[in-house]
Amino acid sequence: MAFEELLEDPVIQKYLHELVGPKGMPVAAAPPDGEVTDEELAEELDLELNDVRRALFILYENDLASYRRLRDEDSGWLTYLWTFQYENIPENLEEEMYRLLDTLEDRNEYERNHEFYLCEVCSIRFEFGEAMDFGFECPECGSPVESMDNEMLVTAMEERLAALRDELNVDASA
Repeated sequence: MAFEELLEDPVIQKYLHELVGPKGMPVAAAPPDGEVTDEELAEELDLELNDVRRALFILYENDLASYRRLRDEDSGWLTYLWTFQYENIPENLEEEMYRLLDTLEDRNEYERNHEFYLCEVCSIRFEFGEAMDFGFECPECGSPVESMDNEMLVTAMEERLAALRDELNVDASA
């Protein structure tokens, strides 16, 4: 899939934005063909050099960019030539989905196995043990904390888990 096609996908745009942030998005959204230096990118995109370098390093950490170093024979300075490798994006997104699945399964287990209390004034949630330690009063405002029914949250997580498992073709018992 060509860079242009990948970058038209809103999911991939969101993924890149989450990785590099708003200051790095111009770098991620405009990958040049071939090799380019960070200085050339900064000038071409009218960005601060540090913002470009930060974005390039994040892309590098996520296997979406690579570089090769050249040493200037006269000055000894190193020049980094960057190449973008966006063909790894679908695989990275799949890994992210598996991480989300694991995290959501853990959180769902936590929600199902704990009893919670809520201060309706401060909207602070406490586990049973914490609520008991505070005498079932909010430590912030002194209001009584009430037992909280988290069944809607658990149900929503289970629906999201089912959708993720279906998309990843993962058996719930696996």
